[in-house]
Amino acid sequence: MRDRKPVKVNINGEDLCLTRIGNEVFAINDTCTHSEASLSEGDVTDFKIECWLHGAEFDLRTGEALTLPANIAVKTYPVSIVDDVVEVHFTDK
Repeated sequence: MRDRKPVKVNINGEDLCLTRIGNEVFAINDTCTHSEASLSEGDVTDFKIECWLHGAEFDLRTGEALTLPANIAVKTYPVSIVDDVVEVHFTDK
């Protein structure tokens, strides 16, 4: 996984956007809450991902919508790295 290059994965029928920043990996829902755009096609700056369609930004750590036109957070998923394998944990969060 390349640093700051989002990747779309499908786990248990859910499309997720995984992004590595340094030694950390973040997992969020891949669909922008403003439109049906794939966030994994966006650009990452600092700990933010920008939706390529309308420019809404989301915090990769919290899912918070940081800029309009999005005003609803994306779902985040806890991630752990075990023996260089990324594990995404699904919760009832």
